[in-house]
Amino acid sequence: MSDQEERIHVPQGEIRFGVHGHVCMTTILGSCVAACIFDPLASAGGMNHFLLAGDGGPRSGAAERYGVYLMEVLVNGLLERGARRERLLGKLFGGACTGLGRGEIGMANGAFAKRFLAMENIPLVGASLGGNQVRRVQFWPATGRARQLYINEPDPTPAPLPLPKERNLGEVEFF
Repeated sequence: MSDQEERIHVPQGEIRFGVHGHVCMTTILGSCVAACIFDPLASAGGMNHFLLAGDGGPRSGAAERYGVYLMEVLVNGLLERGARRERLLGKLFGGACTGLGRGEIGMANGAFAKRFLAMENIPLVGASLGGNQVRRVQFWPATGRARQLYINEPDPTPAPLPLPKERNLGEVEFF
């Protein structure tokens, strides 16, 4: 990334848009999914970052966490910024099984995102879904260029705690 580029982080449950060639969006994903949708002729694109697919419908006040909400907002926001529906292209990232009981969540998120693009007739031109590693995604919305870097995370399973030594309960130790 050059000094001229503006880096925009996309946090969980949010969306960012870009219509300039100097913008690079970035996010970090585990079981979450990021959809990168763009119109290369309009030089407009955006990225979302959703935690749950939301097939059952979001609960009041928590819509931002759900793909069903964030995907609609992403597409509509691009149309408001000059993109044309028939030129939209999509790339999907994330949906990993990171080992913390989130295997089904990651798979459901990825499957939902693919279904959404298919139902909206948005061609899926690139994807990296599943696996078991956390990834950092960089996306240049004006061109649709994307790059993924795997992050080597330590094993999330906590080490067992040592057994306490037998002590006199009346002792106090100061350091």
